Amino acid sequence: MGSQDQLFEIADRQQGFFTAKQAEECGYKRSNFRLKINSGEWTQEERGIYRLARYPMTERPELVLWSLWSKNIEDIPQGVWSHETALDIHELSDVMPSKMHMTVPPDFRRRKEPPKLLCLYRDVLERLDIEEGQGYRVTTPLRTIIDCVTEGTVADNF
Repeated sequence: MGSQDQLFEIADRQQGFFTAKQAEECGYKRSNFRLKINSGEWTQEERGIYRLARYPMTERPELVLWSLWSKNIEDIPQGVWSHETALDIHELSDVMPSKMHMTVPPDFRRRKEPPKLLCLYRDVLERLDIEEGQGYRVTTPLRTIIDCVTEGTVADNF
């Protein structure tokens, strides 16, 4: 399988997105990334996060984008969508959160401040409390309701 096919396979699982490290693992040289962007094959979405330009736009691309933003040094996303964002993903409420809510491990660190649209919670989530989406993770409906009730943010909206 060629580099392009390998990268497409990864990006397809992540709604068209991929990280610089994933592209390098498929055989692309970082020095050639700008060429791919300038040719219109790729778009740079955030530092170290790219998207196949011709990949069809999905309904919620931001779920994958910010999940990839949360990756650790091993390129593994740390964030799990939770609280009001998870309510929305699971269609459990009509609440339209003004921020995107993500739970990250207590030791999660970034060089820069998180984007203002993200509200980060620090907690250790059990594997049983997490479901897989297409390119992102989200807390289970039960864990989501427990988190929201505990925070007291949307108790009147159920």
